[in-house]
Amino acid sequence: MIASIGMIAVASIALTLGGIAFWLLGVVAALFMMAEWSMLHGADAKTKRMTQFALSVPLALMAPASLILVVHDFFTLGLLAGAAFFVVITTRKPQLALGVLYCGLPVLALMIIRRQDDGILYTLWALSLVWACDIGAFFTGRTLRGPKLAPVISPNKTWSGLIGGVVLAGAVAAVLHTHYGLPMRLALATPVLAVLAQMGDLYESWLKRVAGVKDSGNILPGHGGVMDRLDGLVPVAPIAAALVLLPNLYA
Repeated sequence: MIASIGMIAVASIALTLGGIAFWLLGVVAALFMMAEWSMLHGADAKTKRMTQFALSVPLALMAPASLILVVHDFFTLGLLAGAAFFVVITTRKPQLALGVLYCGLPVLALMIIRRQDDGILYTLWALSLVWACDIGAFFTGRTLRGPKLAPVISPNKTWSGLIGGVVLAGAVAAVLHTHYGLPMRLALATPVLAVLAQMGDLYESWLKRVAGVKDSGNILPGHGGVMDRLDGLVPVAPIAAALVLLPNLYA
């Protein structure tokens, strides 16, 4: 619990500061995730470093305009794909190329969200719905137990936990809508994104089961690796960014 509070505090401070602080936190998280992803897929130390170097190029272009003068999100997205292509032709391992996208896309999505008008609110919504879903699923599942959600992949997850996580995430979104002006479309999409967060969690659990490990790493006390904490955010962040940008497409 102490580690969880500490991580939420660090993320909240970086979110509030925005700019370089938020970008640096995203870069550090993505590089740790890339290392963990590589180890889960049996890469040696040299290959792991190479994948991190490849990912660092598009991550550098996600920096705020104060560092790189002009931000080109579409070009950066293409560069992420280019980095993934470089990794696959160099290593002959498509799963490592997938890791570049898995670790890089959520960071790009969060940087885009944070730069919008009301970016703090929108980014807080994307982060808090994942936090709330994790917390709600943990306590509801431990309390009510019941049928397993996916016993072969993750024996501890239950349907009651999934429902509890979705309900708490929806409640947080309702508070953000009522008291802070979160757009209705985002509040209504929250339960679906909460389910998506749980699917991201299950996907990472499947990766660990295939690799035969309990945690993706051991850098976070009581939590394992960075991937273990951000697995739910990986699928949520890109969809959240698309929903935030949706009105701009018709402007």
